[in-house]
Amino acid sequence: MRLGIIGLPQSGKTTLFNALTRGTQPTGATGRIEVHTAVVDVPDPRVDRLTDMFKPKKKIYTKVTYSDIAGLDGSASKAGISGTLLNQLSQMDGFIEVVRCFEDENLPHPSGSIDPLRDILAMDSEFVLNDLIAIERKLERLAEERKKGAGRDKAVIEREIELFTRLQAALNEETPLRDVEIGAEEEKMMAGFGFLSRKPLLVVLNLAEGQRAPEIAYAHKHTQLVALQGRLEMDIAQLSPEEAELFLQEYGIEEPSLNKMIRLSYDLLGLQSFFTAGEDECRAWTVRRGALAPEAAGVIHTDLQKGFIRAEVVAYDDLMTLGSMAAAKAHGKLRLEGKEYPVKDGDILNIRFNI
Repeated sequence: MRLGIIGLPQSGKTTLFNALTRGTQPTGATGRIEVHTAVVDVPDPRVDRLTDMFKPKKKIYTKVTYSDIAGLDGSASKAGISGTLLNQLSQMDGFIEVVRCFEDENLPHPSGSIDPLRDILAMDSEFVLNDLIAIERKLERLAEERKKGAGRDKAVIEREIELFTRLQAALNEETPLRDVEIGAEEEKMMAGFGFLSRKPLLVVLNLAEGQRAPEIAYAHKHTQLVALQGRLEMDIAQLSPEEAELFLQEYGIEEPSLNKMIRLSYDLLGLQSFFTAGEDECRAWTVRRGALAPEAAGVIHTDLQKGFIRAEVVAYDDLMTLGSMAAAKAHGKLRLEGKEYPVKDGDILNIRFNI
């Protein structure tokens, strides 16, 4: 999972990046196109509890890659986004957009005032315009292809023209492509484009310490809003685990807001976690929601998918309630599932296979 952290200058992108990655990148706008990337563990207390139960040699969390991407300013240039910046943005699975809600006279907002909804819409416009430019170029190529009358099947060309014309109409209405219903075959036609307004979006309202989150009327598909105190979260992330726990207890905080943000990111991208557990290691794996057992097996190793026979499955909650695999088996909670079994979040799998 690759998530790009974006936002206007002085919004707190690098502060959030440092909080997520325990990094120490300098904060403050530079005016340059810069990308900082880090791979971090996804905190999951279920991995910790499985480790306590199985006492493995290794404990492995699933990973997420965060990229702090500077260079966007919400100006929606007629030329669109290009070069290195566009390449970086297109590679992301989704975006975390940091929106400034805090006042700081020493750090003036580039637009002169604090207006979260204005800033969100400015970023939307930049992505919408960029996608519109790409689609108009595609339609020009399709029109030329239809005119020549050679090469690909005419029916395929007409279907593509119909699709991209529909997308063009939505973008002309300032509608992000996240809001457009796309069929499975149409998704294939769009493959390789990496449309920016199509990618899932988590909007992070960056608050000052003690500030209440403003009410924001922003409803789109594959989009969620979460509020957090970026500077405070970064400070917590720099503490040792023991110090962080004491800090959270002192302030009556159940968990860092970052953990909630990561869970929302998984939900937006349609992902879930399953586990493998044993004497060698307890490990979390990421797979798309709705994936069947062989696909999950392939995440572990391609040989497991090729030679898949059955999956031994027990739900995490059942295992925790009963206390051991032996008890789960005795109570009928450890079961065998075949190729058509849709893996569920929290499943613990042992794959039977033969190559």
